[in-house]
Amino acid sequence: MIAWTQYEIGNHRLRCPACGRGERDKTLGLTIEADGKGVAHCFRCTFTESYRPERGARQKMPSVPRIKAVTTQKHETLSDYGRDLWSACKPLSGVAVAYLEGRCCVIPPADGDLRWHPALKHPTGSTGPALVARITDAVTCQPVSLHRTWIQADGRKADIDPPRLLLGGHRKQGGVIRLWPDEAVTVGLGVAEGIETALSLAWAYAPVWACIDAGNLAAFPVLPGIDALTIGADNDAAGAAAAKECSVRWADANREVYITKQAENDLNDAIKEAA
Repeated sequence: MIAWTQYEIGNHRLRCPACGRGERDKTLGLTIEADGKGVAHCFRCTFTESYRPERGARQKMPSVPRIKAVTTQKHETLSDYGRDLWSACKPLSGVAVAYLEGRCCVIPPADGDLRWHPALKHPTGSTGPALVARITDAVTCQPVSLHRTWIQADGRKADIDPPRLLLGGHRKQGGVIRLWPDEAVTVGLGVAEGIETALSLAWAYAPVWACIDAGNLAAFPVLPGIDALTIGADNDAAGAAAAKECSVRWADANREVYITKQAENDLNDAIKEAA
């Protein structure tokens, strides 16, 4: 607190007791009236203190400013950055093909929504080859996001955490990865959660799309012109529930529905085990 009785009547400049940075940092204005009353105010941090001879000093410390939570804007469609990144990606070749073959996956057609980048930077700062998949709205086909998987040529994901990332600030709900283009989808379609699982299903049934996760698979809408749906279900609680919810919707719309079953967690595990 300020030693009020040490100052004479008049105006004074002092170091602020709240934000002062040194003896020469005199941001506090202090005024003593003829009746002994006084008031002090910092011009930087809003610290104030008042003084009355009969009751002493009262001070008000500067309030801590409220920090607003930073919210990331959600892009309803693919941002300019996402479009530029997609344009910079190449058709599947080299390390990307080696990775998929190492995972016993079918190589999808070049006009599908799966490409690769030879030196994509990860948020950790690491740079390396990555599969880049374009996510489009299942109904409107509008690009909404990108899915990236950092990879190695031996069929393993890169040794970084996490090796798979969606593009920040973009929605994935209602999105799919069209591994085969719409033109290839005539009367039937295969779907699965992950890219590798969908490309494993493609050994038995194509064209295929990836729904990214169980939530999107569960919500996969009935699409016009598709009479039969084959679901490559993951063998876990979430995968089974998603496949059932999706199958009921399509069956209620009088479409044929088939669901795969395997002892392993997913079709890709089953195919690698058999290879």
